[in-house]
Amino acid sequence: MWNPTRDQARRFLAAAWDKYRAGVPLSGLETKVAGIVAVHPEYHRLLEDLAPNLDREWTPDTGESNPFLHLSLHLAVAEQLAIDQPPGIVGEYQRLCRTLPDEHAAQHALIECLAETLWQAQRLETAPDGAAYLDCLRRR
Repeated sequence: MWNPTRDQARRFLAAAWDKYRAGVPLSGLETKVAGIVAVHPEYHRLLEDLAPNLDREWTPDTGESNPFLHLSLHLAVAEQLAIDQPPGIVGEYQRLCRTLPDEHAAQHALIECLAETLWQAQRLETAPDGAAYLDCLRRR
């Protein structure tokens, strides 16, 4: 399993976007990243000028969301949907797509529940709870 450092993950996101913009062939994962970045124009400049942002910290007291975390959560959700893991997530996503304005809004609902699930696992020092994740989605 690939376990990148923060800098490696940030560089991967930026490199995939650079390759996409240059018209260079992309791997499957890079294609997913490029698609995610494409619908987030607010992050294009940051990825296109990575150096000053590579070591930047986004903390709750700055009042800004971490764009790398946001893009990474989108990627995690895309991977979960590709394999229906946890089982039932695809059905919940399809339901959210019918009730929310668009697929991106539905993905953001998944991201919010995923972030909550990961935070709880970290806080409790346990594995992420797939059932709690799906319960969070069902409440949306």
